[in-house]
Amino acid sequence: MVSGFWDNKVSAQTTMQRLASLRYDYEKWTNIKNKCTDLNEIATVALNEKDESLNDSIYPELSKLSSMVETLEFELQLNGDLDEKTAILSIKQGAGGVDAQDWSEMLLRMYTRWAEHRKFSLEILDLTPGEEAGIKSATVKIIGRYAYGYLRSEKGVHRLVRLSPFDTDHRRHTSFALVEVLPEPDTAQDIRIEPDDVKMDVFRASGNGGQSVQKNSTAIRLTHKPSGLVVSVQNERSQSQNREVGMKILHARLVDLEIKKRAEKQAKLKGEHVSAEFGRQVRSYVHHPYQMVKDHRTEYQTGNTDAVLNGEIDDFLTAFLSSSGKTNSIK
Repeated sequence: MVSGFWDNKVSAQTTMQRLASLRYDYEKWTNIKNKCTDLNEIATVALNEKDESLNDSIYPELSKLSSMVETLEFELQLNGDLDEKTAILSIKQGAGGVDAQDWSEMLLRMYTRWAEHRKFSLEILDLTPGEEAGIKSATVKIIGRYAYGYLRSEKGVHRLVRLSPFDTDHRRHTSFALVEVLPEPDTAQDIRIEPDDVKMDVFRASGNGGQSVQKNSTAIRLTHKPSGLVVSVQNERSQSQNREVGMKILHARLVDLEIKKRAEKQAKLKGEHVSAEFGRQVRSYVHHPYQMVKDHRTEYQTGNTDAVLNGEIDDFLTAFLSSSGKTNSIK
């Protein structure tokens, strides 16, 4: 490394992580290339010698290679500057009362299962339970390569239609929840938060009662004066821990705000109309009077609602990214 490379440890670590990522990609493609060469040689021998017994080993391996190549080709679309980042995902209760709080918890479970399927790790940063059921809000960190690249398509309002389990007459209800997805910023990222720009208020954490309710004022609310952004955290046991988590979320939201400003500026130069993402309904989940999950941006839909709510959302993620074809628009 050049002289002085490690003088800035944070920048150096970011560079080393990038090098490790590139090395990983190189090794994956090289491994596939070598396997293709080996398989081609076996297939050539089988053809020349008319040995059909080798088919049982050739076709399964060919299927595996094809699947691997399709996955890697798709990942090439995840070429935004932030796509490889860890994702900070927030779910907030919308209209619908107790049903909306229950719906918010169902979405949290869906994303948790999705992360488990991909062998990503998930860390709960903040969670506010509902009074009767479900949650009012939750913020989680999903750690895995391309976590943000995949999940950025989830931003927006998610709608649920079902027979309410909280209605004594068992009538059909519509509930809403807002999903927000942010890239976790590097500490070296070019956004500095001045201490004087952040106002901190403290209060007691809410809960379902009993021993889980905090007796001391450990929950915090951070207000970033220049932007007006507000972050509340009450999940940790100490005020300092909540403040640390809150600052990370605030930093991520400031990065996201900067991304949106750049996107709007580019759109104005191109003469495009940019609609606000907040409040935009992106997907509907229908449990009654029929079973269907439909993405309103791509028109992709499935009748297997239970599978989707169990974390099988990859088809929706890939449909969005493939149809947009503009991953560099979030750089």
